[in-house]
Amino acid sequence: MKKITLVPLMLVSAGMLYAQSTVTGYVYNDANGNGKRDRREQGGAGVAVSNGIQVVATGADGRYELPVGDDNVIFVVKPAGYTVPVDENNLPKFYYIHKPNGSPQLKYGGVAPTGPLPKSVDFPLIEKQEPAEFTVLIFGDPQPYTDEDMENFNRAVVAEVKGIQNIAFGLSLGDLVGDNLSMHKPYLKTTAQVGVPWYNLMGNHDMDYDAAADSLADETFEASFGPANYSFNYGNAHFIILDDILYPDPRDQKGYWGGFRKSQLDFVENDLKYVGKDKLVVLAFHIPLLHEDEGSFRDSDRQRLFDLLREYPNVFSMSAHTHLQRQNFYGKEDGWQGDKPFHEYNAGTTSGDWYSGELNEQGVPVSTMRDGTPKGYAFLTIKGNQYTVDYKVVGQPKDVQLKLFHPKVVARGRGTQSGIFANFFMGYKDDRVEYRIDDGAWKPMSHVEAPDPDFVGSLYRWDTTDELMPGRRPSNAVISTHLWRGDIPANLPVGEHRIEVRATDLFGRTFIQQSTYRLVDPL
Repeated sequence: MKKITLVPLMLVSAGMLYAQSTVTGYVYNDANGNGKRDRREQGGAGVAVSNGIQVVATGADGRYELPVGDDNVIFVVKPAGYTVPVDENNLPKFYYIHKPNGSPQLKYGGVAPTGPLPKSVDFPLIEKQEPAEFTVLIFGDPQPYTDEDMENFNRAVVAEVKGIQNIAFGLSLGDLVGDNLSMHKPYLKTTAQVGVPWYNLMGNHDMDYDAAADSLADETFEASFGPANYSFNYGNAHFIILDDILYPDPRDQKGYWGGFRKSQLDFVENDLKYVGKDKLVVLAFHIPLLHEDEGSFRDSDRQRLFDLLREYPNVFSMSAHTHLQRQNFYGKEDGWQGDKPFHEYNAGTTSGDWYSGELNEQGVPVSTMRDGTPKGYAFLTIKGNQYTVDYKVVGQPKDVQLKLFHPKVVARGRGTQSGIFANFFMGYKDDRVEYRIDDGAWKPMSHVEAPDPDFVGSLYRWDTTDELMPGRRPSNAVISTHLWRGDIPANLPVGEHRIEVRATDLFGRTFIQQSTYRLVDPL
């Protein structure tokens, strides 16, 4: 393990005075994998360990020491080239919860009293080769509210990736369930079937809404999943997982607001002291950092995060929450001072539009999102300190990255205001999207800000039906950020004509989708 220089140990964090105690323990190479520190097993030097705010590095013998109060989660920051044990649900066990008196009285219980600190809180690591190129499976907002929703998540999504190969680990971007926190355990059993270590972060629907303070809103989450703020390394990437929901909203003590407590950003600052500038820093949180949505995220928190990351040339972030899919880029006008824009992938969701819409052949709601993005999941592939992201539509081949909408039949020679629309699910407004008819010349399509017409058409089916349809009507359409339009030619010969659309994504990959329409003589 790489030697890391220790920083001075602080006993008081800004804004938080500890009921002082100290936790000590060892990080060690668990050579036989039995989860116990045997006499001959070597300590891991220079491994970061945190109490959720301060971060220290282990000494030459693997020993660390940290201050704790009566509400801390102690965790090891997994170094590259090592793995941590997982439980029966493939949940990584890299932490120890210290709440001697347990959580305050809450509807869903929170953490039971943990009692006095053990004499030594030790963390086993197991050597494991980690390639420079690896792939992570990403779920946005599973968010089942009912057992039926959970079964739909299981049948449509988890069953499709069960036993998937060549995946380093999985990560869910919050809203693991829909307010009923007793469903955390069924959720864990469901994602365990994927067969890879699975990390989780907290969404606004995973909180204890009866908590008296934001620092207590994650009590039941901690009981089920461990810390709500943590980090780990894999390959040449450093992952920082954060809870970015302030509850109750400090402005009026009602609802929630996107942002961070000072202690969380102190953790990020302390954590980054052990992260080389050559690393790819990957951040994951639930609510996107956007400030164009009035009041959705506290500006000062986004600014401090940007300031902490300023000297890292390779940074990428992921969020969910919106039940849309979009690429957000932040520049100097947003407070980001890096040499290239700060990229946030606001991921589409595995629940789609909250398990709504018509039923497919499986009897599962199609759940197309309000911007026309089909429900799905993503693959984050990292090579060195660079990354690519791929979106996978549930139930479709992996190369389905666009959906086309256009008339099926057009009157020949008669002008029409109809058009060819291409919804490029992972698209960004600056992407190149082109089309051609038959084998003609490629022409650019125009990026438009409009609702997806195919999704609007699906709403009309619900609103004009004479008989009640099974399932639940989807939400109303919203502006799609990844929609393009081209004119549909009406001056070609009568007959069928092929439409081809090709789109080039942020990473230089090109995708093609085809369709046809017919020209007929007007009546």
